[in-house]
Amino acid sequence: MNDRIGKLAEQAGLLGPSSRVGNSHEAAEKFAELIVRECMACSTWVGKVNKYAIEPEHTAHTINQRIKEHFGVKE
Repeated sequence: MNDRIGKLAEQAGLLGPSSRVGNSHEAAEKFAELIVRECMACSTWVGKVNKYAIEPEHTAHTINQRIKEHFGVKE
């Protein structure tokens, strides 16, 4: 598991000493929300630094690459 995903899982209560085993549905929802927020932060970051802002296909590709790198996703 990617370190960032592991930290989000801990924050959500899915892993670690404060895990919410009895309420896994709530923890899963929190985990999904945290991942979405991280993706939103990645797209905001790209919006600030993307040098191809005029060409949407470059922007979309750059956002995809940023999210992939942020979460350590392999092809």
